[in-house]
Amino acid sequence: MEYKNEKLEYFENNLKSQKIAVIGLGVSNIPLIEYLYKKHADVTVFDDREEEKLNQDIREKLQKYGFKYFLGNGNLKNLKGFDLIFRSPSCMPTKPELVEEKNRGAIVTTEIEQLIKMAPCKVIGITGSDGKTTTTTLTYQILKDAGYTVHLGGNIGIPLFTKLNEIKPDDIIVLELSSFQLMGMDISPEISAITNITPNHLNIHKDYQEYIDAKKNIFKYQSKNGILVLNADNDITNSCKDEAYGKVIMFSSKQKLENGFIVDADGIIKECEDGIRRHIVDTKDLKLKGLHNFQNICTALALTKGLVDTDKAVETIKEFSGVHHRLELVRIIDGVEWYNDSASTTPTRGISALNAFNNKDIVLIAGGADKNLDYTPIAKPIVEKVKCLILIGQTANKIYEVVKKELEKQDKHLDIHMCETFKQSLELAKRVAEPGQVVLFSPASTSFDMFKDMYDRGDKFKEEVMKF
Repeated sequence: MEYKNEKLEYFENNLKSQKIAVIGLGVSNIPLIEYLYKKHADVTVFDDREEEKLNQDIREKLQKYGFKYFLGNGNLKNLKGFDLIFRSPSCMPTKPELVEEKNRGAIVTTEIEQLIKMAPCKVIGITGSDGKTTTTTLTYQILKDAGYTVHLGGNIGIPLFTKLNEIKPDDIIVLELSSFQLMGMDISPEISAITNITPNHLNIHKDYQEYIDAKKNIFKYQSKNGILVLNADNDITNSCKDEAYGKVIMFSSKQKLENGFIVDADGIIKECEDGIRRHIVDTKDLKLKGLHNFQNICTALALTKGLVDTDKAVETIKEFSGVHHRLELVRIIDGVEWYNDSASTTPTRGISALNAFNNKDIVLIAGGADKNLDYTPIAKPIVEKVKCLILIGQTANKIYEVVKKELEKQDKHLDIHMCETFKQSLELAKRVAEPGQVVLFSPASTSFDMFKDMYDRGDKFKEEVMKF
């Protein structure tokens, strides 16, 4: 008998009787408006961009669908009298217009939230300040290699809500979830993980606590049958174990856990059960490098525990070489290794990248757009590990000031250069780097001062390096 998703059927049957708003014409909402058009729904579209700023494809879709739309500055003043509102992750649920409509009785949601609510199968959700993309991708690959039909979505993969009719009960959905997607959500994935929590996106969130609370939504609504994977080495995630409703699995690279997964001092990843440690894999046998990536492996092992045989998971882990723009070896030129770590958008990510090269002299290119983060923690690793520091972008001066203070504190000297353009920084790195050294592009900052996004930034880095 053919499977029918009754929750989805009920939702679709009610669409024609509702007045629907879609806020934001981004990656996730374009398939959504296509889906709503096919369901003959009454839709009004909102976007902060003026019409001429929308790409041609979007403008043509709006014309074809005949949806009413409001664009540009102040577009949300027309958000009145709706039954169902889909917001993009970039549209915070705390916006006064959304709060007013919700108080009036409207349902304010996202396509991700509706996906989780209507999914007929297991949903695995991964969030954190660092490591979520690598962990999500590895978890997906472990499950896929084990024979599951797996759907990858959230921040990566494809928008899955409009594909719900293709998803079966025996499938598994794996989602990378940001604080913006989780904020305001009133449902949690059945299996969840928080890789770590450190200050991030403070240029958008009201404060750090709002950011933390958004992250906690990934487990807040779990039942007692839920599973939550947590980082024991991070104070905030470690404390989350006391708030969990279901089973908690911890991982650590610093502690001797009684139960959970650890990266032991001997470089072996082990599973701990009642104090007994079982060898899983030697990190020397992995293509992934860096302690932060070994922690990501622990997280993926915990998430797939009970679903995939450990030995089978290890086969995938050994062959997994990482994700583009995350400590990606681009080229070796005259004995110099060039690494693209464009996904490094926070100081903690930058620190993790530096720590991955214990026995290499580093020429570091850092800096980018400012998210109102504190750069003090990265100063000491830079002073201890970097031979030449090249700074660009809005955060160049912030990084320079904290590094200067640390140099004075340690009575050390470091070659520091400021570059006006991205290309200049690469040309300088090529001139100063010596055989046996590493040129590491790990900005520790977001990309929006010079680039479309971090992927564009990483691609530009690789493009220029390949010209050398």
